[in-house]
Amino acid sequence: MVNVEAPAHEQMGAGMHGHPRVRTEQGIVEGRLRRGNADFRGISYAQPPVGALRFAAPRPVAAWEGVRPAVEFGPPPPQSGPGPQADPSPDTDWLTLNVCTPDPATTGLPVLVWLCCGGYMAGTAADPMTDPTALADAGIVVVSVQCRMGAEGFALLDGAPSNRGLLDQIAALEWVQHNIANFGGDPSRVTVAGVSGGAGSVAALLAVPRARSLFQRAITQSVPGLHCAPALAEEVTATLGNRLGVPPTAQGLSTVAPQRLADEVTALCLEMPSYRERWGRLAHLGIAVCPVIDGELLDETPWAALTDGRAEGIDLLVGHTRDEFRLFSVMMGVRGTFTGDDACTALEVFAPRPDGPDAYRCAYPDAGPEELVEIVYSDATFRMPSLLLAEANAEAGSNTFFFELCYATEQFGACHSIDVPMAFSTLDSPTGRLFFGDHPTADAIAVSRELQQAWVRFITEGEPGWPRYSTDQRATRVLAAPSSTTTYPEEESRRIWLGHPPTPFTLV
Repeated sequence: MVNVEAPAHEQMGAGMHGHPRVRTEQGIVEGRLRRGNADFRGISYAQPPVGALRFAAPRPVAAWEGVRPAVEFGPPPPQSGPGPQADPSPDTDWLTLNVCTPDPATTGLPVLVWLCCGGYMAGTAADPMTDPTALADAGIVVVSVQCRMGAEGFALLDGAPSNRGLLDQIAALEWVQHNIANFGGDPSRVTVAGVSGGAGSVAALLAVPRARSLFQRAITQSVPGLHCAPALAEEVTATLGNRLGVPPTAQGLSTVAPQRLADEVTALCLEMPSYRERWGRLAHLGIAVCPVIDGELLDETPWAALTDGRAEGIDLLVGHTRDEFRLFSVMMGVRGTFTGDDACTALEVFAPRPDGPDAYRCAYPDAGPEELVEIVYSDATFRMPSLLLAEANAEAGSNTFFFELCYATEQFGACHSIDVPMAFSTLDSPTGRLFFGDHPTADAIAVSRELQQAWVRFITEGEPGWPRYSTDQRATRVLAAPSSTTTYPEEESRRIWLGHPPTPFTLV
């Protein structure tokens, strides 16, 4: 429990209403007690990236006098993409983080830093699906981080640093190193984690020397293989500028309001099929912007960096779901409609060359068009990038643990992101109810409990409770009802992708 009467932070006390206070390097913040933990929300780790700082690298926050309230989430960054989005806000203080701690007056607690970055285009720390209470109850200090996404964070612009979203995440991790001890956390026991674009961000940070000293362990769930070569990223930006009637530069796009720019990215995503002949795989995925292999922050993909020994491995927990693509086919209303032509297109675009299309048909001879489309898209988008990251990290000589979530619901199967409410124990959140209904089954609750316990063990002890993954044994925890430990279940796909790690998207 939080000692609200005499916390060991310069005897600042708990405030007039039982609100815990903590001194950061910039000044004192006052949170609130929430379900037995001290909760601090909306702490700025960098200045608002607007005005003269639009498209700039994150800048430190100036110190303040007195006490700043930290009881409300910061506003969501501008959101893009066809999926669910947070409501836009006129407030531009997007670069905020939140700290939920069991006790700011203690010391040495392990720290989890959660990166909110879905598809590199949408996400907010205020999502009830990632409520940190259960993890904090287990003795972990949980930090959730918002960063710039979409064009604000990842469009390649003349006159601006690239990969600004990753720079934001690094700035937040630096803030954690400087301040988390005052919240009860141990800066030498930091695990950084994410799902989808957040997992891709974690993977990218593995290959950034500046970032590697800022965390000791990592959790990546459903890692996407999304990186752009500069030529393609430049053409996407030029297309955005042309659609908006401004030069495709930092100066030109700075004349466009942030939400207007985000909305234009959404419109472009919806029209991506018309760009397939030029933009190839990127257009087929409907993602307009993502991290760029710019030769500055990112010299290469994390798979290449780990495999070639230019990046050190790390204690890594990796996982994916069995039916990754099911979420998108259901939400887009296209499940059950795929034809033989759709299967041919999926194979031609996403199966690794030169023999991938034939290899898939040989490996899955009884698969109809629907099943084949789902297998290929699931493999190309998340399953194989996740597996190959685990293999590269294991080859680098570091502790690596792997799981596949196979617990399936009737409508969504074991789809993309279904593991998030399970890990956070938020089956009763809106997204949790979408997947599991108002009354989750005993099996769903049991799998959720196992996944969260695996997280807690890994964050605190460096192992989740099953054997390490190696390229010869391939030990994998299959989370289901009941769970089991076996060799990697998707062996046919693994063989097809062997030696074919994700490569940057390029112009066709």
